[in-house]
Amino acid sequence: MTTDTPRKSYLRDLSPDKIDRNLDNPRLFFRPEEMDTLMASIRRYGIQVPITVYEDGDRYVLIDGERRWRCATKLNIKKIPALVQEKPSPLQNLLLMFNIHALREQWDYLTIANKLPDVVEQYQLENDGAEPNEAELSEITGLTRGQIRRCRFLLELPPAYRKLLEEELSLPKHLQTLSEDFFIEMERALKTVQNRVPAAIPNINHARNALIAKFRGGVIGNITDFRKLSKIATSISNVGVKEAKANAALREIFDKSSKTGIQEVYAEQFEMRYDERKITLNIDSIQEYLEVATEQGSSIALGVDLRRRLDKLRKLIERILRS
Repeated sequence: MTTDTPRKSYLRDLSPDKIDRNLDNPRLFFRPEEMDTLMASIRRYGIQVPITVYEDGDRYVLIDGERRWRCATKLNIKKIPALVQEKPSPLQNLLLMFNIHALREQWDYLTIANKLPDVVEQYQLENDGAEPNEAELSEITGLTRGQIRRCRFLLELPPAYRKLLEEELSLPKHLQTLSEDFFIEMERALKTVQNRVPAAIPNINHARNALIAKFRGGVIGNITDFRKLSKIATSISNVGVKEAKANAALREIFDKSSKTGIQEVYAEQFEMRYDERKITLNIDSIQEYLEVATEQGSSIALGVDLRRRLDKLRKLIERILRS
């Protein structure tokens, strides 16, 4: 690979008509309100940051600055500043754009997800078929490993749901209901349910449709509720809930006609069990500390405040056990 090789470049003014859009540009969405704001700025102050292009015969192809180029074309600006680089290889072309946006305005995750397979394919072509691992993908694209994992959740979405997400992302942000984070959190939770309680999801698309409908209808109030869905699924191994109970609760959540949300089911049936587990772990920790302390000497020198608290805790425990 030669992505680190310094490239010759020069600055010049170009006619927007001589510039072509880069067909490998991952960006999918040019939201009208963002374009209007940028166009107003360019109309008043001009293009202050040069676009980046490469020379291709007697034409130029965009690497960075498609929004500025589009605005200049609409405003009928005759010349715009451009940094002209040597023509990159297909892999370099993709990685230049990834790294530019990693340092500046971050693309939508779906934008990145749609192009990651192309990066992998071009990497393999230039590296004797070797597929990049997660760490190598992170290094060459400028993405964190966490970002790459999130993109993979979107890549694995069935086409109908990716289309639904694309339609949402094309809307102005204040009109969007379903976000990328919604789908990422939902898919992560559904994968946990499939692994732990597969009987609860006889049809995963029916489960998806129910969760989407309940979120849009306000029955599911927050995307972080999906983490509680995962806790319901793992309650069998984590806090000893019977599988039949977890299965019934999950099926109720995945029932589109039910008005029950994740938070409601979790609070009523599972939260106490997790609280008990937390208390048990705290008690074990206190007990271990006191046992170690007593083994080191015949008596423990306790402060007045700690003695008072332990005595208060003892009385509370006795009252709970008597009831």
